[in-house]
Amino acid sequence: MNGIMLVDAYYVYWREMKRLSRQKTRIVMSVIQPVVWLVLMGNMMTGLTNNPFAARMIGADSYLDFMTPGIMIMSALFGSVFGGVSIIWDRQTGFLNKMLAAPISRTAIPLGKMAGIASQAALQVIVIGIIALLLGVEFATGPAGFLLALVIIILFSFGVSGISLSLATILKTHESLFAVMNFVTLPMMFASNAIFPKAAMPSWLELIATYNPLSHAVTPIRTLIVQGWVWDRIINGLVVMALFALVMIIVSSRQFKRSVG
Repeated sequence: MNGIMLVDAYYVYWREMKRLSRQKTRIVMSVIQPVVWLVLMGNMMTGLTNNPFAARMIGADSYLDFMTPGIMIMSALFGSVFGGVSIIWDRQTGFLNKMLAAPISRTAIPLGKMAGIASQAALQVIVIGIIALLLGVEFATGPAGFLLALVIIILFSFGVSGISLSLATILKTHESLFAVMNFVTLPMMFASNAIFPKAAMPSWLELIATYNPLSHAVTPIRTLIVQGWVWDRIINGLVVMALFALVMIIVSSRQFKRSVG
């Protein structure tokens, strides 16, 4: 990546953030939704840890502690999975043609959009972290661990938004993108350890969860929040997420350049 391309990507990124700042309803809902998840989903199974076997399976003092990393990554998933909508919207309004006519790197367009989506996911996760603290969740690794968890979430968001942007260049319409991404999102969420531990799953689902990118994001974040600096689990997830992000940056950039000619 050369300096000029990064500058171009910054301006695309800045436009995405300015557009977000004008969408007040979206900002409010991005805060309310994880609060509902924390309060309802995180507390509806608080009695689970009263069972010693279940508590050992979860590996946390409370289900809310176990669930908080899952809610963080789910928020990033839902925020990133429809990132391709911006490509479709720009194409329909004619703005994409204006960007393509400008002396701007083709790679900078998807890269800037992915950075904007990842920043939005990070802001949402910061809010979740603050609310979780207020609800009594204790972060085993403190502020430094939370910052590292934020890096993992940003990398995950880059990867998922890259999938969405790649599909948006193929599908062309909002309806088609929504249908495909909805089909992908729910299985990806439930076939992971975001909500329930893998030990509670049947063997075939546990196998899927083991290779699910979402599980590789949740595991190091849960380790940082619940267990502490267990480096082998943290490094493994961090490396997988870095590779996931890098691969999807390359794939989405090539697919975008192919689609625009």
